[in-house]
Amino acid sequence: MITKNFKYFKGIKNKVMLGDEGFLAPVSFIEVLNRSLTGPAASEREFDYKVGSKLRELVKKYDIKYDPENPIPSDDSLADDVFKAAIEFYADVGAYCMDTERRITFTEEEIKEGIKNAPHATLFGEGNEAKIFSARKPESKDPPWCHVGAGISVSSEELLVKLVEGFASIPETDSISVPTLMEVNGVPIRTPPLEVYGSIRMIALAHEGMKRAGRPGLPILNLVSTAASQIAGIAATAPQFGIKPTDGWLVDAFPDLKIYNDVLTKAAYLLNWGANIGACYTPLIGGYSGGPEGTAIMSVAYSINGIMVLKSRYQLYYVSNIINGSSSSRDALWALSVSAQAISRNIKVPIIHLSYQAADSATEMLFYEMAAAMLACVASGISVESNHPSKAAITDHILPMESEFYCKVAHAVTGMKRSEANELVKTLLSKYEKDLSNPPKGKKYQECYDVKTGKPKEEYLKFYKSIVKKIADLGIPIE
Repeated sequence: MITKNFKYFKGIKNKVMLGDEGFLAPVSFIEVLNRSLTGPAASEREFDYKVGSKLRELVKKYDIKYDPENPIPSDDSLADDVFKAAIEFYADVGAYCMDTERRITFTEEEIKEGIKNAPHATLFGEGNEAKIFSARKPESKDPPWCHVGAGISVSSEELLVKLVEGFASIPETDSISVPTLMEVNGVPIRTPPLEVYGSIRMIALAHEGMKRAGRPGLPILNLVSTAASQIAGIAATAPQFGIKPTDGWLVDAFPDLKIYNDVLTKAAYLLNWGANIGACYTPLIGGYSGGPEGTAIMSVAYSINGIMVLKSRYQLYYVSNIINGSSSSRDALWALSVSAQAISRNIKVPIIHLSYQAADSATEMLFYEMAAAMLACVASGISVESNHPSKAAITDHILPMESEFYCKVAHAVTGMKRSEANELVKTLLSKYEKDLSNPPKGKKYQECYDVKTGKPKEEYLKFYKSIVKKIADLGIPIE
């Protein structure tokens, strides 16, 4: 939610801003690093086995059952049981440091204290764009935070500027996700030195796009997408390159609950200058988490890990199915909804879900997938990142008008009951579910937009108006 009154921020100021970790954590980051050296020793295989066996045990203990007829459940007790299972799971398993082959563990009391003291809101942006990103609850009437854009690769600097300008021009945009630059001065970005140049250039181009939209103070929350290596990401964060303290940095935990020393190094650097860390994680149905039940528990455990290990001030995650790689399958929507409700009811952190769609840009199926994701996220009490067509795998395949649709649906369904959202999602699933393994091919930006003007072409506008009408006719209250 975006608070209307900055007095609220003053009330949470001490919890959000004090200390090198960003809040009053019971376990300091130095102690986390110590535990990465002194925690229980285990091979990676032993850790993976422990993850899988413990999740199976807890799914049975708490009687957590996937219900395909209700992809957006309304059962608060189910969400709370998943939360309890996640605390028990994380206290027993912890996180795994790949470099030291040690488990970083916490007691249940430490975990509960960490959750209690975690920030429920964080200030992002500057000037007219300064806003507080707050935690939401299921069926909340407070609109979700709209993080707009994607880390999808783009083929030119000109296109990156046009895309960011388009994203920033959407009225509902609260923060920007900058696309990934693939080359600098015609040289492909393939090594860390080129990543440094590319990352610095990416930031400059993003700011140019926001200026053109008249919103220079918008925060960037996916810093730095062009940097694959941690050293390039750290190098690009120097303030002389345009980075602001009110931006946000994603720091990853890898499947399942694994972390490397270079990631901890990046977190140490960011924490020591007071940067806003965003814990980023990817629960996978079909991996060591097992089915949607175990993946729901794992998603909440990742959220706890973001608080305990990475000391995050916001979080971003995406649930996907390992079989088709998208977030739009029935089981992925269920795992997303249940975990989101468990987090929003019990942890209350500012959290965003990023949905990967199977369908490509400029296809009807994409819009059905986007609407389903919005209903699941917003009704379940979390915020959103805009669309990722073709699972974010194809260069130049992202369109600002589709991101605008995403935001408008998110605001339109704010306050909707989970039961109503559930029925709408079932209708949407009937439109696309059968095509998830063979989604339609679409079009890239250059086929739908004029690159020089940044305006959509008439053919695409006609298609857009047609599909928006079809979505509205299904009962989704979008204008």
